Amino acid sequence: MAISIQSTSNTPSQALLDSVNGKTDAKTASVNATQDRFMTLLITQMKNQDPLNPMDNAQVTSQMAQLSTVTGIDKLNNTVESLIGSVQSGQSYQAAGMIGHNVLVPGNTISSTGTGGYLGVDLPVGADKLTITIKDSAGSTIRMLELGSQTAGTASLKWDGLTNDGSVAKAGNYKFDVTATAAGQNVVSDSLNYAQVMSVSNSTNGVKLNLNNLASVSTSDVREIF
Repeated sequence: MAISIQSTSNTPSQALLDSVNGKTDAKTASVNATQDRFMTLLITQMKNQDPLNPMDNAQVTSQMAQLSTVTGIDKLNNTVESLIGSVQSGQSYQAAGMIGHNVLVPGNTISSTGTGGYLGVDLPVGADKLTITIKDSAGSTIRMLELGSQTAGTASLKWDGLTNDGSVAKAGNYKFDVTATAAGQNVVSDSLNYAQVMSVSNSTNGVKLNLNNLASVSTSDVREIF
């Protein structure tokens, strides 16, 4: 007597997949939920397989390997995110120790209340001559500071607040240019602002120092701390 066997496909129907997966967004599903759905789907496939054409062991092994890879990557991403958060938190605590301190950071402005102010210069290589040109808001030169030989590195400088004719410059903000030469040739030089750290904040770009000149800089921008 012939035995009648109902043929079934090893590939689950879309209705079965929808039933197993539900309406959960795969991007937001947790690792455990993903594993549960996979195992439910695999068991359902095995229960409904054709006994004369069972699932290939290699296919099952491949599916398990894929799940393991996806799960491992997800756990690695979570670990990295946690590590980044811990590092950023530690950086915030360290940066908080700079509040109230003065720093030199990239910039070319200087403020004076009648007694001048501080500025800085970063010289990757030494210079035979260094010239600081201070200008008012109209771009007119009010003072030139001629300095001698400078060694490589960061140098903090003081402007006495006087103009070229010896009068006191008006209180306000000024800009300055830096010119450095060695053996008669211009060399690389970076102008630096002198400012006080007022607070520390976290941003998508990392820890930021908020200065009293209303600028926000990264801790990596700090060339010198006072």
